[in-house]
Amino acid sequence: MSGGARVSLPGLRSPGAGFDEPFAMLDACHDRVRRSLDLLQRLRAYLQDTGCDDSARQAARDVLRYFDLAAPLHHEDEELHVFPPLLAAGDAQVREVVLQLQRDHVAMAGRWTAARGALLALAEGLQDTFTPGQEQALEDFAQGYDEHLRHEDLAVYPAAQALLDQERLQAMGQEMAQRRGATVQLSKK
Repeated sequence: MSGGARVSLPGLRSPGAGFDEPFAMLDACHDRVRRSLDLLQRLRAYLQDTGCDDSARQAARDVLRYFDLAAPLHHEDEELHVFPPLLAAGDAQVREVVLQLQRDHVAMAGRWTAARGALLALAEGLQDTFTPGQEQALEDFAQGYDEHLRHEDLAVYPAAQALLDQERLQAMGQEMAQRRGATVQLSKK
């Protein structure tokens, strides 16, 4: 973010991950979450080091866009397609992790509400820095993702993939695309 260069959220599209491979799409979403959280961290540091400028306001808008639009769809994907088969057929340990992830989704939505206000005020030019309370809200929001993503990546996604046959994966991809208003071309495997 140095030199006044425009900061943007990279990788909103992930080549090679389409709706015909829904778990690749979910993994790509996790990559975008991490990049968005990294951008948020860089924005916070930039404001302290450089101050507020157009680059900082654009970075705030980019973080807002991801967590306002894409992240809720991603959580819905998990709630509709990943968690139910694990709750129905997974072992007790996996079920407990899934129940915690569902609680995380509720908590994350609440933390986003607090973090969002700070980013929106910055993006709209209503303030040029974050207050200590806003800094804490942004930190709490970002911290809530670390363990959540790790559990999904290492345990939940592999367990769900093992339970879903090709027909269910295809239906999952189609539903994900429809909810986003996209057309889907599914490959024959």
